[in-house]
Amino acid sequence: MLSELFPNVKLDEVWTATYETFYMTLIAILGTFILGILLGLLLYLTSRGGLWQNKFVHLLVATFVNVFRAIPFIILILLLFPFTKFLIGTIRGPNAALPALIIGAAPFYGRLVEIGLREVDKGVVEAAKAMGAKTSTIIFKVLLPESMPALVSGITVTAIALIGYTAIAGVIGAGGLGDFAYFYGFQRRSFDVVFICTVLIVIIVFIFQFIGDTISNKLDKR
Repeated sequence: MLSELFPNVKLDEVWTATYETFYMTLIAILGTFILGILLGLLLYLTSRGGLWQNKFVHLLVATFVNVFRAIPFIILILLLFPFTKFLIGTIRGPNAALPALIIGAAPFYGRLVEIGLREVDKGVVEAAKAMGAKTSTIIFKVLLPESMPALVSGITVTAIALIGYTAIAGVIGAGGLGDFAYFYGFQRRSFDVVFICTVLIVIIVFIFQFIGDTISNKLDKR
């Protein structure tokens, strides 16, 4: 029955493409989470009134974040080709997409982290400072735990964007469902392949959204 409805769809190739999409997304989420937390903390701590108030550093980090958020992802991939080639050794395949995915998503997530940190009650931070807590203690015992529901919600939103980015990266040979839909579906006019890839991407989005919402709700103490 399925072979009649989708004659051009080969299940083994679809599963391989699905695995590649999951692989790129999960690794990119991990890299984005780490880099985004660092960027968000720097933006928050070096801002006016912050624990590390520093106008120059704040301007530098904010400029980096704003510039890379403004570059369309497909152009960013092209700009990073030399860096990707140097780092990975190739510009094709799932691994080659990772630098662009992380660098493209981390600034976006960094802003969400900054917003989440600003929502932390300043009274709690001031109380920790009054008790003589070190900056590292305030960061790891106050700021990050108190803002964790917002951080999880932010990484969930970013993960959804990353799934879309993997599809875009597939157009230039990064692998995954985007690659499969474009090269084996669109270019060959096999629109049943495009349809199946679209359905699978939507399912993956729902999976990540469900997991992110569940974790965020459990962490929210309100």
